Amino acid sequence: MSEIDDLLHEFLVESYESLDRLDGEFVALEEDPSNTETLSSIFRTIHTIKGASGFLDLTRLERITHAGENLLSALREEKLELRDEITTALLNLVDAVRENLEHIEKTGKESDADHEDLLASLVAFLAEDGTAVPGEKGEASAQVDGAGHGESPELAEWERSNPGGGDAPEESRPEGDEQTSEAKEPEVREAKPKQDSPLTGSNIRVQVEQLDKLMNLAGELVLVRNQILQSAATSHDAGNIASAQRLNLITTELQERIMKVRMQPVGSLWHKYPRIVRDLSKQLGKSVRFQMHGKETELDKTLLEAIKDPLTHLVRNAVDHGIETPEERVAKGKDPEGVLLLDAYHESGLVHIEIVDDGSGLDSAAIKEKAVARGLITQEEAAQLSDRQANALIFHPGLSTAKEVTKVSGRGVGMDVVKTKIDEIGGTVEVVSILGKGTTVRIKIPLTLAIIPALIVTSAGDKYAIPQVSLVELVRLDGEEAMQGIEDLHGSPVYRLRGELLPLLFLDEQLGKPGVDEEQAEEACRNIVVVRAGDELFGLVVGTIEDTEEIVVKPLAQQTKSVPVFGGTTILGDGRVALILDTLGLATRAGVISEEAGDRLLEVLDEEETRSEDRKTYVVVKAAGDRDMAIELSDVDRLEEFPASRIERTGDLEVIQYRGEIMPLVRVDSVLGTEPCEDDDFVRVVVHARDCHRMGIIVEHISDIVETVDAVMRPSDTPGIQEAIVIDGVVMSHIDLEELITRAGVDSGQCSGTDQNRTETRKDSSVKQFCTFYLDDLMFGVDVMQVQEVLRFHPMTGVPLTSNVVSGLINLRGQTVTALDMRVRIGLEPYEIDDLQDIESRDQEDMPTIIVLRTGEGNVSILVDRIGDVLSVEEDCRAPIPNTVSSGIKELLTGVYKLEEALLLPLDVDRLAAVSAHETTEV
Repeated sequence: MSEIDDLLHEFLVESYESLDRLDGEFVALEEDPSNTETLSSIFRTIHTIKGASGFLDLTRLERITHAGENLLSALREEKLELRDEITTALLNLVDAVRENLEHIEKTGKESDADHEDLLASLVAFLAEDGTAVPGEKGEASAQVDGAGHGESPELAEWERSNPGGGDAPEESRPEGDEQTSEAKEPEVREAKPKQDSPLTGSNIRVQVEQLDKLMNLAGELVLVRNQILQSAATSHDAGNIASAQRLNLITTELQERIMKVRMQPVGSLWHKYPRIVRDLSKQLGKSVRFQMHGKETELDKTLLEAIKDPLTHLVRNAVDHGIETPEERVAKGKDPEGVLLLDAYHESGLVHIEIVDDGSGLDSAAIKEKAVARGLITQEEAAQLSDRQANALIFHPGLSTAKEVTKVSGRGVGMDVVKTKIDEIGGTVEVVSILGKGTTVRIKIPLTLAIIPALIVTSAGDKYAIPQVSLVELVRLDGEEAMQGIEDLHGSPVYRLRGELLPLLFLDEQLGKPGVDEEQAEEACRNIVVVRAGDELFGLVVGTIEDTEEIVVKPLAQQTKSVPVFGGTTILGDGRVALILDTLGLATRAGVISEEAGDRLLEVLDEEETRSEDRKTYVVVKAAGDRDMAIELSDVDRLEEFPASRIERTGDLEVIQYRGEIMPLVRVDSVLGTEPCEDDDFVRVVVHARDCHRMGIIVEHISDIVETVDAVMRPSDTPGIQEAIVIDGVVMSHIDLEELITRAGVDSGQCSGTDQNRTETRKDSSVKQFCTFYLDDLMFGVDVMQVQEVLRFHPMTGVPLTSNVVSGLINLRGQTVTALDMRVRIGLEPYEIDDLQDIESRDQEDMPTIIVLRTGEGNVSILVDRIGDVLSVEEDCRAPIPNTVSSGIKELLTGVYKLEEALLLPLDVDRLAAVSAHETTEV
């Protein structure tokens, strides 16, 4: 066929690959009929093809796969035994499916072949156990399609309620000849050589994880390219210059190709929205016409996943809050059917996504009133806000325009989450609304996050990167204009840019480095970088403007994530680490975009929580057959999502490697004896801390976190269920995690934790090995298995505004690693890092040593006075931690070892790496 619909194209590719796999699985199953795993895999494949066929309205293909699914279901439930004739019939089914797919690929429609003989043989095998009984040969298809064409109403109803098989009602079994009790042996057809489909020949499926690794390698290549280009710029060798330029071209093309492989149309994400709109509009009694434009617009796979939840919320919000009921619309002179448009397009290197509805629009006056009532803004501030600024208040946490809280909305958390998620990927979101006419939500996001163009600037001698997506223009003030061009407006510096007042921020002051840069003082000039933060423009005064450069974005480490003015790190061409500035964070911190309202809201909520002793917070999950269940938030350590492939087994116990320990897993459905949740590529886990160890509770879905006061409760007799509780008008089960874990037969001692009490209560082995180091005369040790390498000191990039424990960032072979000052960590005098940067003129013996450690959150490095030996120590030498040790250092230790020559203080690496802002520990 000349042109294939995107969905049909994807269906054909996946189905061809599945069928190729089925041939081998059937042969393997015939050799070992007891292999339930192989049988289940075959069943899932046929079930998937059947479901997709029904969705795409491929009725003949759906009929024959439905018949095969019923037979496979009977085999799975051991109602039938696999034998040669059944295997042959199922292989004939695979051939029939493949022939139909080939016909669809060539002509765009299904084959006319009805496969009545095949259907009759499949149904006849089922009749042996009474699962289904065929009528006449021509009626076989009617008895397997489940659509009621030709069978009795009783059988049709039974098939609808028993899709997996089961005994059919006696009265529904038609009378027939001998064929009804004995299956006709299927004809064994010689397998014809499979011809590669043009689709399968031109497509290959690659795991996203492999693409991520490939993208990382491309990023490292970009770093090397930048270094070579920088070196070639000062070279006088024509050959080196030509080679560098050639490398630049190849690297750029390779990068673009890899990015193109990662790109996916947004339509692959949108296919579920028509159903969401349809179901929600029915539930709310509304009539909505849903339109989608620009489904072919491509976006990076990582970003596509990041915007999935925000878009879903915005679509639901438009139907719930925006579009009125038919009666309300008619009363306003509108068409009773509302319109919701989802549009996507490329513009200026960004992807623009718009969610447009013709509903009631936002009432800015009502929003201001609610914001004032909630303490977000004052009455005076509300009076000065424009309608657009007032509409932007809906992104504040806790502010909702809903008149009542429902299952759909009203808690005031949705739009806040939308903004947070979009901000995290470097995007912006804005709302434009006209009361009574409708609302438009505009989202702008970069095409990809891995490699972006950026402007390199300096401030107080350090280099920083500003993403070009935030840049508007550059302004340079020389001579007298540099001195007089910047005005003072009520204590805030501004610059008149084409008649408009532009607020100015001095980067050195914002980063805690006050003072005019030397290069500016000498040259008597000012460099202003005009950037955009949300809807606001402001000028960033920097020292010098270096150049534009493609940079590889690397995430901030756990120790520096708390600093809102940085969006990540990168490694420049000279090998030094540079921080990427978050213009939105800078604007927020400086007050260009005020977040005081959000802080006030948190204070209000804290006061309310203090006043209400009966208030409790629950995590709402779905588990045990899609039932709503509640877990007290105080019992929850963390909420996690893991790839199912990471789950391992030790005996009968499911476990997963988590934060340096082996965490046992408990499935709620298994303990409560309910229907297990469907197989998925990821598992949702509620992490519960128990006896100084962690336990993982696997649930089907984590829905929400809610608060309730004086909730209605009723005791439950079901083991593992503490009580029935009413939350937001819904009755759900309150899970007793302790009893659930006990019923699962899991002992907390089966996990190997990293808590300090672990070494005092358990002896994993009689001998432990520690890599030792010294701070003054104190000897510390870390588990030798957590030491990645030991390095000589080399220059590092400081991180302003972060904890005083953080010395800076180092470049470890293309990866940025946080360096912690161990002296500060335990309360000693810190290293003077600024004095250590010129390492060429210093004796290495006077320099601190860097130890790179592996932690549950990634790598971290520590600065120590000097490295010691690797010691093997007996557990008998271990003693409890003295009470005289301060609590700050005590929490880092796992015990004390009394050696002949000294005391060894073993450290918990994960606790060591958990650095909060401006934290110090006293010895």
